[in-house]
Amino acid sequence: MEKNISENGEAVANGSICGYDSLHQLLSENLKPELYQEVSRILLGSNCGRPLEHIVLPDSAKSLSSKHGFDLQAVSFSADEEQMRKPRVVRVGLIQNSIALPTTAPFLDQTRGIHNKLKPIIEAAGVAGVNILCLQEAWTMPFAFCTREKKWCEFAEPVDGESTKFLQELAKNYNMVIVNPILERDMDHGEVLWNTAVIIGNNGNIIGKHRKNHIPRVGDFNESTYYMEGDTGHPVFETVFGKIAVNICYGRHHPLNWLAFGLNGAEIVFNPSATVGELSEPMWPIEARNAAIANSYFVGSINRVGTEVFPNAFTSGDGKPQHNDFGHFYGSSHFSAPDASCTPSLSRYRDGLLISDMDLNLCRQYKDKWGFRMTARYEVYADLLAKYLKPDFKPQIVSDPMLHKSSS
Repeated sequence: MEKNISENGEAVANGSICGYDSLHQLLSENLKPELYQEVSRILLGSNCGRPLEHIVLPDSAKSLSSKHGFDLQAVSFSADEEQMRKPRVVRVGLIQNSIALPTTAPFLDQTRGIHNKLKPIIEAAGVAGVNILCLQEAWTMPFAFCTREKKWCEFAEPVDGESTKFLQELAKNYNMVIVNPILERDMDHGEVLWNTAVIIGNNGNIIGKHRKNHIPRVGDFNESTYYMEGDTGHPVFETVFGKIAVNICYGRHHPLNWLAFGLNGAEIVFNPSATVGELSEPMWPIEARNAAIANSYFVGSINRVGTEVFPNAFTSGDGKPQHNDFGHFYGSSHFSAPDASCTPSLSRYRDGLLISDMDLNLCRQYKDKWGFRMTARYEVYADLLAKYLKPDFKPQIVSDPMLHKSSS
């Protein structure tokens, strides 16, 4: 299969599912300008009838990107001008990264290595004026939940543990809200583990936490060996910059999970994830974008990068031979907007920081335009779900009477 090189220096195969940035590059090189513009409009959408605009970032942020070798992109979502409300523009950032050391390194060295690796990326977000920043799922450790080995539980920490303290200083220094997804150890309830996002306020305070609602049991995702479904509901955190929520990883496959955050008033929902190409990549550009449209809010999708190799081989009861890695975490972090527009994604292979300005007025504008809340018929769904939860539930199926007649 013929290969081209994207602007990030990545080899990508024509016709393959790849990051929107690589696909965009291929199209721009191979299509006539007018056709490229139309294809781009369909792939990335248009924001208020226009393509997304790139943001000029300060030289200090660009310098950090060059020095530390991480991908840096910045685009802007606008909203229509209103007569009664001023624009509510907030600058939001997403960070994707690979681990810093091999999984065989001492655990403390691994965590500290990731802290050191991310500090300049977080600083780049800070000097670029990011107001809200979200890191990837379980960012402090390798995604070892495929192995079913309990030694990896040592990476767990309390909500106010070392990683939160590390980020609290940066949040305070840069007046930035930071979403901190960790493996939590609940010190007040038997030291059990949770997959948790800690919300750190722009003053360095802890606003609250949310625990992952849906736990996968598919392929190598053996996460229920370590933690179970969360118990925090669908909280929305009101910050000085806007109302945010966190739909952790596998929750993106559940439309009602997205819906609940919207019903609670979210304006931005982050989806910190760890997912691999063979399993989910064709779904990745679709689910979050659809959630942004259906729920009239912005979505920030983050996925880690790289292939993490573990010292002991494992299997997952799926008939595949034992192996030492999960597969390739394909990055491709991106933003989606209520008007169906989305940003080009970050690299499939490199650490990266994606920054977006977004006018939160767009959320209400698209609620008014499409009327999804008004036309939703929640009472009908509530009635069906109440019946479905009962042991004597029977599906509402109307059968063709001819199906039950014996042939003459």
